[in-house]
Amino acid sequence: MASRNDNFPALVGNTPLLEIGRFAEQLKLGARILAKIEYLNPAGSIKDRTAWGIIREAEESGRLKPGQQIVDLTSGNTGIGLAALAAARGYPSKFYLRNTISDDKLKLLRHYGAEVVLIDNSVFLEPGAIHAIIDRVRRENPDAYYTNQRANPANPRVHFETTGPEIWRATEGKVDIFVAAVGTGGTISGTGRFLKQQNPDVQVVVVEPGPASVPSLDIPYPDAIEGVHKVTDVEPGYLPENFDASVVDEVVVTETAQAREFARILARREGILAGTSSGAVLFAAAALAQRPGNAGKTIVAIVADSGERYLSAPKLGPASSNEPARTQTREAVTA
Repeated sequence: MASRNDNFPALVGNTPLLEIGRFAEQLKLGARILAKIEYLNPAGSIKDRTAWGIIREAEESGRLKPGQQIVDLTSGNTGIGLAALAAARGYPSKFYLRNTISDDKLKLLRHYGAEVVLIDNSVFLEPGAIHAIIDRVRRENPDAYYTNQRANPANPRVHFETTGPEIWRATEGKVDIFVAAVGTGGTISGTGRFLKQQNPDVQVVVVEPGPASVPSLDIPYPDAIEGVHKVTDVEPGYLPENFDASVVDEVVVTETAQAREFARILARREGILAGTSSGAVLFAAAALAQRPGNAGKTIVAIVADSGERYLSAPKLGPASSNEPARTQTREAVTA
């Protein structure tokens, strides 16, 4: 295999934490919101941290062999980080995704040389779907290294080691509320655990999609928020094992239209082009900042990736697993 290098890992983390004052001014917020700009990681999202944590541990433990293929089920960003890191360190990669994933993310995966397998979104609504799909991934790739991002402890560990300490240092220990979404559960669990160890009074808040933004048997192809999953009232076994509910103090609900609007406000008031999941996080942060009891507090919100990954129209199926789902005709730009 090609020689490994440390160029990619050297660029992971130490992202800026910016006060978004004009955003807060427009919304007349009483609390201070700081945005952790994670799209400045090398492959463009907070999941680059996850990818490096997983691959580093696998290499050090010897479970990932030279030239071995990397494979996983992904919502896009972790796969993109893994594909970029695989390219940098000489591994082939392959990822299974819902066929509603944005075309922009699919193009990025392929650009890094990854093989892509699309699965019809309706399959994910079947009982026990997640575990059945994971079994399929493992069965079809018996010689590959399955990164297991949903249950790999290296995922939350890297956020405990990097994301949490960066926030604590940048705020000089004055963070009151931390807000993020749940994809694989690593960010909220690892970062939240670290912050609460420093100060048990830090509030950890999850944003989740509302009913209109979640696939159902009646509407299997809603206008959903990629990378933002429900954590309440879900089928047993659906939540990623990395999600530590014990660190979460509150769950705030938002719909896709609200998430897009708050990403748009951020772009037009701060010049920061954030993805839809970040818009959802900012919606939750703003809702918290409007509460009288939170006046003067410091809220840290994760801006997980860039809006450039969502410039294509969202897919609203149905479609086969071998062709793209239908797209909306209306504009889907996040800013």
